[in-house]
Amino acid sequence: MKKTISTIVVVLFTISSWGQSTLIPINIEMSSIHWVGKKVTGQHDGIINLISGALEINEGILVGGQFEVDMTSITVQDLSGEYKEKLEGHLKSDDFFAVESFPTASLVITQAEKKMENHYAVTADLSVRGITHAVNFEMHLVDNSASSKVIIDRSKYNVKFRSGSFFENLGDNLIYDDFELDVVLKF
Repeated sequence: MKKTISTIVVVLFTISSWGQSTLIPINIEMSSIHWVGKKVTGQHDGIINLISGALEINEGILVGGQFEVDMTSITVQDLSGEYKEKLEGHLKSDDFFAVESFPTASLVITQAEKKMENHYAVTADLSVRGITHAVNFEMHLVDNSASSKVIIDRSKYNVKFRSGSFFENLGDNLIYDDFELDVVLKF
C-alpha cells in the first residue's frame, strides 16, 4: 500500500511539473552590456548596467525572460577626463536617453525559437524612454552563460539628436540610428 501511494505521489508530481517553467536569475555582477554607437567620423563605446534579470527555461529550452537596465549607469570607455564626462552627461540628457525622466529600460522576451543546439532566434519587447517596440536577435546559451548582439534603432525610441531620420544635411555631424549592444549574461 505504501509503495502504491508513493508511486501515485511521484506520478502526480511529475504530471504537475510538466510544462512548468523555471526562472533562472541573472548574476548582474558578472553580466555585462557593452554598447557601441557610430557616427560618420568614428564611434564611441561604453557599458551600461543591469538592475535585474532572469531567463525562463522549460524542460531545458529557453521560452522567455525579462531584464531591467539602469539607464543612469551609462558610461563611456573610449574617452577620459572632460570629454568622457561631457559625453556621458549628453547621453543621459533629453537629447538621448532622458535618464532623469526614464531611469530604466526593460526587455521582455516574448518568443524564443530554438534553431539548433544552444542557439535561439529571439523576439522581445524593448522599452526605452517609455516607448516599446519589438526587437529581434539571436541568443547563444552555453553552460551558465547567454550571449547576444542586439542592434537597436534609436529613432524608434524618439532619440533624435543628429539622426538622419529626423534631420537633413547633417554631413559629418550625422550619428547613425543603429547602435549595438553586446550582451553577456551569467547565471
